[in-house]
Amino acid sequence: MRPPVFSTLGCRLNAYETEAMKELAAAHGVEGAVVVNTCAVTAEAVRKAKQEIRRLARENPGAPVIVTGCAAQTEPETFAAMPEVSRVIGNHEKMQPETWIGLQAPDLIGETERVMVDDIMSVKETAGHLIDGFGRHRAYVQVQNGCDHRCTFCIIPYGRGNSRSVPAGVVVEQIRRLVDKGFAEVVLTGVDLTSWGADLPGEPRLGDLVMRILRLAPDLRRLRISSIDSIEADENLMLAIATEPRLMPHLHLSLQHGDDLILKRMKRRHLRDDAIRFCDEARRLRPDIVFGADLIAGFPTETEAMFENSVKLVEECGLTFLHVFPYSARKGTPAARMPQVRGPAIRDRAARLRQAGDAALLRHLAAQRGKVHRILTEGPRIGRTEQFTEVVFAADRAEGAIVETAITGFADGRLLA
Repeated sequence: MRPPVFSTLGCRLNAYETEAMKELAAAHGVEGAVVVNTCAVTAEAVRKAKQEIRRLARENPGAPVIVTGCAAQTEPETFAAMPEVSRVIGNHEKMQPETWIGLQAPDLIGETERVMVDDIMSVKETAGHLIDGFGRHRAYVQVQNGCDHRCTFCIIPYGRGNSRSVPAGVVVEQIRRLVDKGFAEVVLTGVDLTSWGADLPGEPRLGDLVMRILRLAPDLRRLRISSIDSIEADENLMLAIATEPRLMPHLHLSLQHGDDLILKRMKRRHLRDDAIRFCDEARRLRPDIVFGADLIAGFPTETEAMFENSVKLVEECGLTFLHVFPYSARKGTPAARMPQVRGPAIRDRAARLRQAGDAALLRHLAAQRGKVHRILTEGPRIGRTEQFTEVVFAADRAEGAIVETAITGFADGRLLA
């Protein structure tokens, strides 16, 4: 039996879902296929998906190629037209056992069955795929999918559908299983994590979920939250930041820009001062907290002065880890119809924003010299601090342990210990 070859592009949630698909494929005896889980966040991501499909088709001659993920959901016809592709499967369909039962003999796929992509907006139920692990020492738990907001630049709601939440009881039970399996750290993931609970009875908030997990999974050593929308941070989430040492002091913020007019044209729900105020308050509650952020360079109508407001935001919010996205027009989004910034200017601004991010990271690394950190070891010589900063050890350490050690310096964007 030749197991399928899986390739994942894009976000951590996609990587999580690939692990779930591996389990589904194994459970239903799918053999010899190539499965590409695509990303649609930018036009470049779609280009890379096509490139990856062609590469894997060359390396696996004769193997049926199955394409799924957000790009497959938003533009199935693009991938169905590729001669290398045998099947295009939507984001909802890829998580259904019956889909994988039908892929047991993918060489028999008929022309009319090549595309299995239904209306993602009609999906109401939460994801039923819960995997017991992902990674060796840090586990990821998907608690939410989809997004109810319609930022003018974003295609992702059309790939993921509307927001759906996994009930708190289901989340807690999975985390307990993960702790029993020896995982020291769990990361909560989702497309729009701070919207968790809005579709559940009583409309609980993300902070309620965090507090419940920490109360009902007392043996969980570290809980981490992935990307959040800071304007939606609720009272209990701020309380957890202030009072729960097992909640890790690292938040990745969906900021996107530092200029108020651009934020309005993006249809974001916060302004520049809201972002600064949130970071100041979180840092007051938890002085060791660090922030990452998503920022877009070259959004339509962005002037040089507007762009400079994003650069200034890096210091004013005290950001440490930047994900910089050169703006990419996505067909069907309102921003694609706005006056566009020229390509060279977009690339130049993205490079300058990354430079600001590199300088911020260096400041953070330099400030850690001599400090003692609790580090989760991910390999004999590698681990991460509570602030999610990567650490390289001078000597082998036991994997999966949380070790306390002093930082001796830094190199290549990582701490040394």
